[in-house]
Amino acid sequence: METESLARSIAQHPLVAGMSDEHVDFLSGCVRNVRLEEGQFLFREGQRADELYLIRSGKIALEIQDGARGTIVIETVGGGDALGWSTLFPPYRWGLDARGIHLAHLFAIDGTCLHAKLEADHSFGYAFTRRLLNEVHSRLQRARLQALDVYRARP
Repeated sequence: METESLARSIAQHPLVAGMSDEHVDFLSGCVRNVRLEEGQFLFREGQRADELYLIRSGKIALEIQDGARGTIVIETVGGGDALGWSTLFPPYRWGLDARGIHLAHLFAIDGTCLHAKLEADHSFGYAFTRRLLNEVHSRLQRARLQALDVYRARP
C-alpha cells in the first residue's frame, strides 16, 4: 500500500508527470521520501553521488567554496526541480554542495536501483532519460541567462 501511495505522489512531480503508470510504478521501487531541514546539507562536494533527488517543496542552495570569497551560491532550486544527475555519470561524485534554505521535502531515487532499472527496461530508460535531459537543458539555459546578467555592462 505504501508503494502505491508513493507512486501516486511521485507521478505528480514534473519530471515524472505524464509517464505511463507502468513506468511510474517501476520507478517507485527505487524511491524514498527525504526531509531536509533549513541549513542542513543534502550532500557535499566530493562525496559519492548515490541518489537523484526530485524536489517536492522548499528551497535548496547549490554552493561552491572559493578560498578567497568563501561560500558562493550558484543557483537556488525548489519544488518541481530535479537535482543530482551526478549519480548517473562517472566518477559518481558531487561537484558542489547542496544545502537547505527552507525546509524541503524530496523524493530520493537510489542511484544503484535507478541504474539497474534503466538497463532492465529500455523503454523506461528512454522515457526517463529524455525527461532528465530536458531538466538538464533547462538548468543550462538558466545558467546561461544568469551569466549574461552577471556580465552585462553596467552604466
